[in-house]
Amino acid sequence: MMNDAWRATRLKYVTDVNTVVLPEQTDDNFEFVYIDIGNVTQGSMNTNDAPIRFSDAPSRARRLANPGDTVVSTVRTYLRAVATVSSHSEPLVFSTGFAVLSPRDEVHPRFLSWYLQGDEFVSRIEANSTGVSYPAITATQLTALDLRLPPYEEQRVIADYLDCEIARIDLLVQEQQCLIEMLRERRRSVASDLLGDRVGKGTRLKWLFDELDHRAGVEADRLPLMSVSISWGVRRRDEVTKEDSRAEDLSNYKICRQGDLVINRMRAFQGALGLAQENGLVSPDYAVIRAKTGVDDEWMSTVMKSDAFVSEMRQRVKGIGSTDLGNARTPRINVRDLGEIRIDLPEVEQQILEVRQQNTQTAKIDTLIAESERFVELSRERRAALITAAVTGQIDVREMV
Repeated sequence: MMNDAWRATRLKYVTDVNTVVLPEQTDDNFEFVYIDIGNVTQGSMNTNDAPIRFSDAPSRARRLANPGDTVVSTVRTYLRAVATVSSHSEPLVFSTGFAVLSPRDEVHPRFLSWYLQGDEFVSRIEANSTGVSYPAITATQLTALDLRLPPYEEQRVIADYLDCEIARIDLLVQEQQCLIEMLRERRRSVASDLLGDRVGKGTRLKWLFDELDHRAGVEADRLPLMSVSISWGVRRRDEVTKEDSRAEDLSNYKICRQGDLVINRMRAFQGALGLAQENGLVSPDYAVIRAKTGVDDEWMSTVMKSDAFVSEMRQRVKGIGSTDLGNARTPRINVRDLGEIRIDLPEVEQQILEVRQQNTQTAKIDTLIAESERFVELSRERRAALITAAVTGQIDVREMV
């Protein structure tokens, strides 16, 4: 437990704010990194994990951080992005939206990093942030916040304890996330296993649907904005992002009704489509189609998510670059080209049976995914609580190491 040896101070008295900002004309000896939000680790922003040199980084990437510095997001503080530059690292470059704190001799660098990640301190950062869509705090306001520090040796013990315990939790979370991804991949393959053979023969799709182009007009203010994703299909945008994404004028957006199939034309070749579960608004660039009589909308959606159908769409994408490599610029599929794909349409009763079979299999997978996601959620709650308890002295880790 915290005792009298813990002393009250302010962050500015135990750290220095590193205000070094690189000039626009800088050599290419620095690597630019993002903080992996939520996991408080450093990582390259591109999917191949290749270093991003200074010359290729965004123009705002000019904040220099040295080994041992702790980097804290001062913009969009609800993201809780905190990381420490490894003592074995080269100097790194971050966005100027981060404050870089260099610990002084009386504070252990790793203890400082853990302390700044604790819910108690992060809550105070959020409370002192201003702004609605993009809450922010200045480095001066940040370092004016108070904290209580144990003796240096106890800081080291706490940091060692958290290094070990949080690594265990993070490993468990990582394993569960890998399992979730495997289950999601299995879920995606169910449609291919059951309905993939329906693709490439039979009736052209254009005879089985109507394209809809109803613009929102005066309905724009009362309908939710929808998003279409490879992972979740069609959902309300406010369910998948915290950012205020509504433009001032959505009157030109398309209306989708419950049961309509919405296709993200730029990501259709990756399977970004799904059925709308409610009325809403979608981007004017999206395609909205409705199954004709004799075609079950869920069956059609399932067929169109199969690997065989996605492969057919990939061959019809118009754009600059290669969709196989995922780097086509402005890739889109036209509804006219989409309609040329053939599918073998059975009787409605058979369509419903095939959908029921698919739903039965995916329901089992969804249960496993939900259980794993709950495990990850609880682990992250445990992670946050453990950090806060250790750095504020609510638990005496000296008895645990």
